[in-house]
Amino acid sequence: MSFNISKKYIKADPRKLADWQVADIAEENMPTVDQWQSSLGLQKDEIIPMGRLCKLDFMKIMERLKSKPDGKYIEVTAITPTPLGEGKTTTAMGLMEGLGKRGKNVGGCVRQPSGGPSMNIKGTAAGGGKALLIPMTEFTLGLTGDINDITNAHNLAMVALNARMQHERNYDDAELAKRKLKRLDIDPTNIEMGWVMDFCAQGLRNITMGLGGKMDGFLMQSKFGITVSSEIMAILSIVRDLKDLRERLGKIIVAYDKKGKPVTTTDLEVAGAMCAYMRNTINPTLMSTAEFQPCLVHAGPFANIAVGQSSIIADRIGLKMFDYHVTESGFGADIGFEKFWNVKCRLSGLIPNVSVLTTTIRALKMHGGGPQVVAGRPLDESYTKENLGLLENGIANLTHHIGIIKKSGINPVVCINSFHTDTKDEIAMVRKYAEQAKARCAISEHWLKGGDGALELADVVMDACKEKVNLKFLYPLELPLRQRVDLVAKVIYGADGVSWTPEAEAKAKRLEAEPAMKDFNTMMVKTHLSLTHDPAIKGVPKGWILPVRDVLIFAGAKFLCPCTGTISLMPGTSSDPAYRRVDVDVETGKVKGLF
Repeated sequence: MSFNISKKYIKADPRKLADWQVADIAEENMPTVDQWQSSLGLQKDEIIPMGRLCKLDFMKIMERLKSKPDGKYIEVTAITPTPLGEGKTTTAMGLMEGLGKRGKNVGGCVRQPSGGPSMNIKGTAAGGGKALLIPMTEFTLGLTGDINDITNAHNLAMVALNARMQHERNYDDAELAKRKLKRLDIDPTNIEMGWVMDFCAQGLRNITMGLGGKMDGFLMQSKFGITVSSEIMAILSIVRDLKDLRERLGKIIVAYDKKGKPVTTTDLEVAGAMCAYMRNTINPTLMSTAEFQPCLVHAGPFANIAVGQSSIIADRIGLKMFDYHVTESGFGADIGFEKFWNVKCRLSGLIPNVSVLTTTIRALKMHGGGPQVVAGRPLDESYTKENLGLLENGIANLTHHIGIIKKSGINPVVCINSFHTDTKDEIAMVRKYAEQAKARCAISEHWLKGGDGALELADVVMDACKEKVNLKFLYPLELPLRQRVDLVAKVIYGADGVSWTPEAEAKAKRLEAEPAMKDFNTMMVKTHLSLTHDPAIKGVPKGWILPVRDVLIFAGAKFLCPCTGTISLMPGTSSDPAYRRVDVDVETGKVKGLF
């Protein structure tokens, strides 16, 4: 079944309309759940209706399609972005629309946006212009509840921890035994987890809880992170099925006892209840581009803290359902693609055919020494007028990211995400340098024209998919943690080496000696705004050392996360957040101002 795009949408001009207005027009013709079922050849029991959206029962679909060959696997990444972002999701949507215009059976998968950035500076992650994910309001405001379920599951572990600490303080061993509780002897100064909520709330980064009497909890220092930084979100992005999810949830380290032994969710007897909250989250949500190519939404982990990918589950389904499956990695290739390559591909066993490297002339000018780019402030005219000198100076950042992709053995395609202010000579310069770096290159106007503007990109990607891929990981899992970090720093970031604080190095040595952690994946924690740990340093800097100050332990996800710079698990809300412009039309009930 093909769906009709309305004439009203075809005439819509994103230069004159906000994204939410373009989305409203597209959504007037949005397919129903029943139409999606028929179009995608799904069985009735493989669809889980949820309002005008639905989830897909992945276990049933995978069982039915298990012998069907996988489609082509296309990953989308980017160069080091400006604070405005360079349009990875817009490119992913546009590429799907372009392949759709070529008559291909195409679909994709992206991450669910966090309420924190959506209501702060970044806004929603639904693409833009005519390269949009719809319905946008549901996508931005909670979708089908996965983030709420993760919040509840995570905070339930903290409820169990604090309650157990209170009871162990108030009762002797005989009374605990009567209540069928084993004394865990938790060390209140060595708590691994904190609480989470899905907003940017800097005032909750460090808190004191349990104030009051002996029945008001255990008095202790604690903290909040944003929900998408939760280990549970990281786990959701990598699990293969419900059994895998349940096992990993039980291995999460919540705290340590006074002898330094881990206290897990299993020790607290809360893992089963956490899984009960999470039981529906393993099924991806079905949405679509503004031109009605199907797109799954699943998981939403921060790329500068966790794996930063849409889920393995969603990619497995998409590769069975579609001839071309597009998946997106968070942030630049130094972070998102590196984790896609060395972690996600290793865990999933899936081999991509091509990686699309999104770039903008705006970002390359910034890396060439252009004025500071600040979200919410007008761009300097050097970004909107031709400036070949700035552009050429910044090209090194593009070629560095091309080199990262080529080291993996995956075929790179550079996508110039075109702005109407880009000139022919600027575009020609980017194309010349991309091709000199042995990468295919395509100009794409998907933001302005949707699928019609992405035909060149679609054709180049299809051509790249025909080539053989020789995927090779940067390091074997047998390599010790500190040596892995050294490789990533030197080969991927371009650093001269790594410096460890004494505390971080002692922790790394201890983790390297732990037999149970030998096969844990390395998940670098770094700013996305620079190849270095310092967001202010642009381009491709030389002669610098990467500082590591801590290593986070995600025992359920089996991640060791070396922390560089000053990354926080709880972002702050700006002085001009997006929520100031969000409202509801009381006549129609539609949300406005989101995008």
